[in-house]
Amino acid sequence: MTTVAAYAAPAAKAPLERTTIERREVGEHDVSIDIRFAGICHTDIHQVREGWGDAIFPMVPGHEIAGVVSEVGPGVTRFAVGDRVGVGCMVDSCRECDHCRAGREQYCDSGMTDTYNALDRNGQPTYGGYARRIVVDENYVLRIPDSLGLDVAAPLLCAGITTYSPLRRWGAGPGTKVAILGMGGLGHMGVKIAHALGAEVTVLSQSLRKRDDGLKMGADHYYATADPKTFDELRGTFDLIVSTVSAPLNLDSYLSLLRPEGTLANVGAPEEPVSLNLFSVIGGGRGLAGSMIGGIAETQEMLDFCAGHGIGAEIELIAADGINEAYERVMSSDVRYRFVIDTATI
Repeated sequence: MTTVAAYAAPAAKAPLERTTIERREVGEHDVSIDIRFAGICHTDIHQVREGWGDAIFPMVPGHEIAGVVSEVGPGVTRFAVGDRVGVGCMVDSCRECDHCRAGREQYCDSGMTDTYNALDRNGQPTYGGYARRIVVDENYVLRIPDSLGLDVAAPLLCAGITTYSPLRRWGAGPGTKVAILGMGGLGHMGVKIAHALGAEVTVLSQSLRKRDDGLKMGADHYYATADPKTFDELRGTFDLIVSTVSAPLNLDSYLSLLRPEGTLANVGAPEEPVSLNLFSVIGGGRGLAGSMIGGIAETQEMLDFCAGHGIGAEIELIAADGINEAYERVMSSDVRYRFVIDTATI
């Protein structure tokens, strides 16, 4: 075991503090990564505050990890020392079920092993990217193209794939009208990717406060959902709505904005239940769906796509001692658009 500096939450709802953790030694197929940058995802806050249920403490959050390979096991064939790499939301899965074999490891029948707040196959807790180093099986490591800065690439490992996957699955592209609901850490990536795919893109946000940003990132239209006229004007407009909102919504109102057989795909996960009038989906044959990150192959596809289109996250780079303040600012929607930790400051 190797001792590594990290930031951890010692208990639920407690402030994160500097500490040390133990990383396993590099095994046959392992890659040791010197972490350079780690994004702060809203998921980190949900988990630290046990918003989604009981969690494992102490917890080192972080599943938007970018760094450089510092050591490889003797059986590693995909990576070499010095490679620019990333780690996303999972670090293992069963590798045997139909989903794993089809490249959808995120839906593993046995459950994927989350990068943090989980137990690995040996029953040991996993610790995430708010740390100086991580050891991961090569099959769950991604290659970051040279044209992407590691700082702006880190959020792609969650925010990027979380929006790319449903946009691809439901056919966003030329001739389609796509709405991105929410203009935050996930939403701004959804706008950039949907635009690059060739869709006509509309942002649906509570206010017009970020309108200029949205248009610069590729949105064709921008509407405030706080204005009731928006729902009258846009009724029956969209082929696809990707909701990145992590608060309960009036789903019936948003389903009304879809064309017949359109889909409302949810990637934001509220802590509270939501209600639905089933006539909102029966009428017009509309779909209410969910999407969770993407498999390893699709995540690599996303990174290559973003590199090819010059897409990185819009970030605020912070030192590690600013993590707790960053959490509060995320909760207040006071970030444009993703906090990224310079892990050299841990």
